[in-house]
Amino acid sequence: MIRITKHSAVILVILASTLIISGCSNWSNTARGAVIGTGGGAAVGAVVGKTLGNTAAGAIAGAAVGGTVGAIIGRNMDRKAEELERELDGVTVQRVEEGIALSFDSGLLFGFDSSELRQASRENLRKLARIMGEDDDTNLMIVGHTDSTGDENYNQRLSERRAQSAASYLIEQGIASSRVQIEGRGETEPIADNETEAGRQENRRVEVAIFASDEYIARLERAQQ
Repeated sequence: MIRITKHSAVILVILASTLIISGCSNWSNTARGAVIGTGGGAAVGAVVGKTLGNTAAGAIAGAAVGGTVGAIIGRNMDRKAEELERELDGVTVQRVEEGIALSFDSGLLFGFDSSELRQASRENLRKLARIMGEDDDTNLMIVGHTDSTGDENYNQRLSERRAQSAASYLIEQGIASSRVQIEGRGETEPIADNETEAGRQENRRVEVAIFASDEYIARLERAQQ
C-alpha cells in the first residue's frame, strides 16, 4: 500500500489541479485518475467544479480508485467518451479523472420554465441510454441546474424536476434504475456569471456524471489479486 503524507498529498492535489486547469495534453486522463486516487479526490473535485458543477465533479472524484484499477477504468472511459462524442449532438463531453461528464444546455432539453423533454432531446437521451446500456459497469448521476433569475426555492424545485425527467426517460430506455441517481442544485453551482445573459445560459444546464460502479471496481480489484 502506498503511504501518502499530508505534504505529498497537497503536492499531488496541486499537480492534478494545475493539469486540469491548463488542459495539458501531455498528461492522459488515465494518469490523472491515478493521481486523484492517491488521496486528493475531494480537493481536485472542487477544482474541477469550477468548470463543472461541484456535485457532478464530486461524484466522479469520489468514485476514483487510482492505481492499476484506475488506469483500466480510465482506458474504458476514454473509449466510451469517444463514442459519446461521435453520437451526441450539441452536448459537451468531458473526460474527468476516471469518469465522464456530459453537459446539456437545458434549452436543448426543455422549453422555458418546463421539465417536459423536447422531442429532439429525447433522441440524444436514447443514444446515451443505448451506449451506457452496452454494459452495466457504470453509474450515472443526473444533476439539474438553473440560473439565479427568480425565486431560489422555485429554481431548486425546477432543477429537481428536470433531473428527474431526464433520469426517468433513461430508465424507460432500459437503464436500470439502480444505476441512476438524481440531484437538483438549483442556482447554487453556477459555472458562469449570472449578471450576463450568456452566463445565465451557461448556468441553465443538466449534467450527467458517469463513473465506475462499485461492483465493477470490485471485479477489477479481485482480478488484480
